[in-house]
Amino acid sequence: MADGSAPTPRGRAAALKAKLDQLKAQSAVGVAASDAKTEPPKPRGRAAMLQRLQSQKVGGSGDSSIVTTKSQVSSAASEKVWKIETLTKGLEEVSLSAEGKPAIYKGESGKPLKISANYIRLDIQKGHGVFEYEVKFDPELDAKNQRIRMVNQMMRDMESVKVFDGGHCLYLPNKIPEDIKTYKSTLPGSDQEVAVTIIYKRQKYFGDKECLHLYNILFKRIMHILLYTQMGRNYFNPAHKHLIPQHKLEVYPGFAVTVDELEGGLLLCLDTQHKVLRNQNAYELLTEIRCASDPRMFKENAMKNIIGSCVFTRYNNKTYIIDDLLWDMTPNDTFPTRDGNTITFVDYYKQQYNITINDVNQPLLLHRRSVKVSGKAEKEDRMVCLVPELSFLTGLTDTMRNDFKVMKDIAQYTRVTPHQRMQALRIYLDNVKNSEKAQQVLAQWGLSIATSNVELPGRQLEPELIRFGNSNEIIVGPGADWNRDLTNNTVASPVDLHTWVVFYTQQDAKYANDFVQHMGRLARPLGCVISKPRMERLPNDQTQTYVTFVKDKIDKNVQVAVFICPSMRSDRYAVIKKLCCAQLPVASQVINSRTLSKPDKVRSIILKIALQINCKLGGSLWTARFPFSGWMICGIDVYHGSPPNSVCGFVTSMNDSISRWYSTALFQSKELGDFFKVAFTKSLEQYKDSTGNFPAKVIIIRDGVGDGQLDYCRRYEVEQFENVIKEFGLSTTICFVVVQKRINTRMFSFDRNGEPENPPPGTILDHTVTRKYLYDFFMVPQSVRQGTVNPTHYIVLHDTCKLKPDYVQRLCYKLCHLYYNWPGTIRVPAPCQYAHKLAAMVGQHVKTKPSAELADKLWFL
Repeated sequence: MADGSAPTPRGRAAALKAKLDQLKAQSAVGVAASDAKTEPPKPRGRAAMLQRLQSQKVGGSGDSSIVTTKSQVSSAASEKVWKIETLTKGLEEVSLSAEGKPAIYKGESGKPLKISANYIRLDIQKGHGVFEYEVKFDPELDAKNQRIRMVNQMMRDMESVKVFDGGHCLYLPNKIPEDIKTYKSTLPGSDQEVAVTIIYKRQKYFGDKECLHLYNILFKRIMHILLYTQMGRNYFNPAHKHLIPQHKLEVYPGFAVTVDELEGGLLLCLDTQHKVLRNQNAYELLTEIRCASDPRMFKENAMKNIIGSCVFTRYNNKTYIIDDLLWDMTPNDTFPTRDGNTITFVDYYKQQYNITINDVNQPLLLHRRSVKVSGKAEKEDRMVCLVPELSFLTGLTDTMRNDFKVMKDIAQYTRVTPHQRMQALRIYLDNVKNSEKAQQVLAQWGLSIATSNVELPGRQLEPELIRFGNSNEIIVGPGADWNRDLTNNTVASPVDLHTWVVFYTQQDAKYANDFVQHMGRLARPLGCVISKPRMERLPNDQTQTYVTFVKDKIDKNVQVAVFICPSMRSDRYAVIKKLCCAQLPVASQVINSRTLSKPDKVRSIILKIALQINCKLGGSLWTARFPFSGWMICGIDVYHGSPPNSVCGFVTSMNDSISRWYSTALFQSKELGDFFKVAFTKSLEQYKDSTGNFPAKVIIIRDGVGDGQLDYCRRYEVEQFENVIKEFGLSTTICFVVVQKRINTRMFSFDRNGEPENPPPGTILDHTVTRKYLYDFFMVPQSVRQGTVNPTHYIVLHDTCKLKPDYVQRLCYKLCHLYYNWPGTIRVPAPCQYAHKLAAMVGQHVKTKPSAELADKLWFL
């Protein structure tokens, strides 16, 4: 603190200090508690726990559930001053039933809807649970493997299963009769007798992180019993793989399995997953690169294609990320073994896996990993060398992703319908039910799994109203898109296009002229004026030619620069964007001439380009109805490029109709932002310049935060925004919402025949499968025609606005209608998607801070 005084205690420390102060005061003045005229309120929570501790200390060995009177406490306090160490030790001996008060964040608006989710209930049988014991050895054993052997021997004699961490913490599924039990035995491999003592500590609450970790380990065992192979975090079935021989690919079906304590209790989340493997190993890829590239560029090209890729080694069913290529090492090199000897890679694979390595001169692949070492606080780096011949590539290359035929063939197996997902879930439950070993694993820990997934009541929000130009309004249909209505109405805020330039090469002259003519015809439907542009023909399509012409032909009067390129090259695109966004601030549009070569689709394509240009000039295409004023909506997302820098996109609304946006791009060194104060300060000032007042409420929607970063985000990022509000001296309140897209939760509704289908847009699920200690909900904002829709997870981390759940849910749904690159709803709120596009544009292509002159326009679309 600024004055150097100690910080004010909070939470448990405050309760302890208050109790000590009370007891000391009573002891000093000799005031009997029985003389008090007013009876204090009945204690609850931690106060009740402290009272129970007092009864244990004052009442001796009596029942801890008996509550002592105030006179007894006062009398004891006069004889003995309590010590903080005694209270702290007592607190450690009490089992807390929960981490805090459960959070209820449930709305009411909307139409009732029957929902099913991919969660299965887990029940704990009475008398079972997770009981924690402390393990002591006499004499003390330093070697972890010796401690494990002694505990294993003890548990075998007791005929009990256990989970032992190799240190001093032991978990049992049942409480043994004795609180302290000693077992003596001879240490394996020696004549030394060792006494193992286990001391009962507490019964763990089933939602405790240690218990959840244990339950996840149990289902990991069940997946192995059912012959699933772990690849990464998920489990796949190699016996049912799908072959795509024409593309040398294999698709492995599997599941993501997670046990968590949610609002509805202990639940198992089971989601269908797929893993795409290539039949090509790293050695074959290196051979292709060697044959296709200049020998002088071989190593450089190999590094580009191999480093960062994920490989799968089938001999041990593990995946590795390749960090480097070891050109100076081959399979004939040796490495040390655990017994102190050395062995070559060739001999090792022959002895361990009966695998013969064919090319003994191939370089090795390097994988780095950090592992925990017993007795050391920090992790140590370990190097794993892999043989390219035995390392099969996973995932898809950029070339494959851009190949329509490849993606179509893969989608036949990976694009799973709701009916197929539910069928796979039922088959899994049947397999667990029919497996004696799986049932034994569950029974040992007193667990039972439900026979079907949960069915819950959900809600569907009312359809939104979309406003176009000339006060035309439409109600969004069941498909949550308005593409046809957009072509039949003028845009909400058209911008006249008077001075613009079209750059093209001789081979694209016809496409350039057709483009200009179509743009002229679109002026009236859009509701704006589009003048004829200045046509600039380039002598060739070399990158330097574009640089020269851009610098010579673009001045401050140019509104938009349009580039019609014969092909899409990332280097040329990056140069154009960097020139137009940073050095010569002007809106730019890059078009691949091939997209203009289809006569039947050219009008709709050029219409979309014209709409994009209108947005890049500061116009808006449509708006939604917002029943409030003085609110500022912020969207945040982060693009992770090449280390060490990442780019944070920060986008904020500038008017009450939420149709104008102000953007800032920040370079940072990690996911969680350090520079939000600067961006937020600029946004507040810009909002005041635009509307005349500072916002009354600020809604911040943050994308890109995982579960492990939520607490840090709450304490660190939210604090930055609150500090800016204090510095401005405003009474503005803040609601901070985190958006998560990478989740395993799936939701299904039912058709008239009772068959599962995708929920309609606007579906909300805010109970049972939501987090127990967070204000959160799931939403399906968009409609998909193929596969299963992915819901979006919203977590309200901080809210001084005191908004009702209905208001937050409705606002997030409305914002999903305002992304101008798509005439329909999208998966995340529009400000988050704009922030994503901004961060990706700057991180991938511009790679420097964009000009402030473009900050009030959607130049990055």
